Amino acid sequence: MSTQFNKSLPVAIGCDHAGFQYKEKIVALLRDQGWKVEDHGAFSTDSVDYPDMAHPVAKAVANEQAAFGILICGSGNGVAITANKEARVRAALCWEQELAKLARAHNNANVLCLPARFVSEELAEKMVLDFIATPFEGGRHQNRVNKIAGC
Repeated sequence: MSTQFNKSLPVAIGCDHAGFQYKEKIVALLRDQGWKVEDHGAFSTDSVDYPDMAHPVAKAVANEQAAFGILICGSGNGVAITANKEARVRAALCWEQELAKLARAHNNANVLCLPARFVSEELAEKMVLDFIATPFEGGRHQNRVNKIAGC
């Protein structure tokens, strides 16, 4: 099974104040790659609460209104925890390229979470491109993904 993202849908993106500059660069990168982008904020470096951006991104992905999501905060943990509260969202916190690839290939992740205070902007952009380019492998991984929802 080779699952790629549906390019007819936009990418949902959001961040807190710590991730704002990264988000701006990633939005430009995505648009250069031909993606439509649905930006859920933040829209400056003024302090905000990350759940206010993470919930709308996760809902857009869960409701299939977005091909996938990208969330950015200082550690990446807050947005990942928040996004994973939404059914049908598999948000993966990644801090190196191999993790972004494995999140897609083995976990069929549909939201990439990035820790702005712990990775360079260049590395974040590379992870985004790897996340997009890597298909879900299915097979034995599909059985595991099917068990994520739990009860």
